[in-house]
Amino acid sequence: MSSGSDSDPRYANVDERKRKRMLSNRESARRSRMRKQQHLDELLKEVNNLKSQNSEVAYKIDAVTQRYTGVESENNVLRAQMMELTDRLRSLNSVLEFMQDASGFAVDIPEIPDNLLEPWQLPFPVHSIPNAFQC
Repeated sequence: MSSGSDSDPRYANVDERKRKRMLSNRESARRSRMRKQQHLDELLKEVNNLKSQNSEVAYKIDAVTQRYTGVESENNVLRAQMMELTDRLRSLNSVLEFMQDASGFAVDIPEIPDNLLEPWQLPFPVHSIPNAFQC
């Protein structure tokens, strides 16, 4: 006895549609895998790009931090020198005052400028800080 699909043309048509659908599904799955692989490749490229940018930013931050530390150290030295010079000026002024009192001659004793006593109140305009990420 033969199967119905071998002799009946209706079943042959169904088998042909089934075979075409299987081929279509395989092709669709292949395209889907290709799209997925392409998407994965794009994501990996983006990850590498972001890692590179991150390294560059970290390098710039490091450079700016080193410059900041250097400027801060220099500022501390300058502050100490300013305090020492201010103390010397006070001492010299007191010697001049003593000489004036002892000799009776009028001596012009300059006042210590306020900006030396209060360096945060500088008499000149404050300049803006340049962009820290420009190297």
